[in-house]
Amino acid sequence: MACMVSRSGRELQRYDTQGRRQVVGCVPYRYKNCSHDELEILLISSQKGGQGMMFPKGGWELDESVEEAASRESLEEAGVLGNVQDELGKWNFLSKRHGTFYEGYMFPLLVTEQLDFWPESHVRQRIWLPVAEARDACRHWWMKEALDILVRRLTFLQQEKDENVNPCAQC
Repeated sequence: MACMVSRSGRELQRYDTQGRRQVVGCVPYRYKNCSHDELEILLISSQKGGQGMMFPKGGWELDESVEEAASRESLEEAGVLGNVQDELGKWNFLSKRHGTFYEGYMFPLLVTEQLDFWPESHVRQRIWLPVAEARDACRHWWMKEALDILVRRLTFLQQEKDENVNPCAQC
């Protein structure tokens, strides 16, 4: 059973050695069909709305691993569960809202379940989009870079898989 209340407060918040708040997020994705040729990306609105779309992300806390934080943020903000995969990268960025630098980690999340109700469902919208539309709609440059890395990774894995398929075995 998933927790249906978002964590709040900064008592357990992690900071790097330079004092930057550490945040963690996911690029939630799924395949529209079994052939893995139609990749869809999930974007969410900001809590305040009207400020563009983004991927779920939030503070990494002292009592959780980075993967646990990524999974928690995806549940709280987007209402999705899934498999957190290998890190896409780490970015340093300026929060325009707070005027401070953050250190952000992003992970792919292969979505296995989408909930009808989730902790922030009353303040966020979510939408599944094809990759190109998701990239255009995403407001943060560093999240766009994470999406690009994910697409390259998935394309490489699919090509590798296709090369290893023996066409005679399908007859």
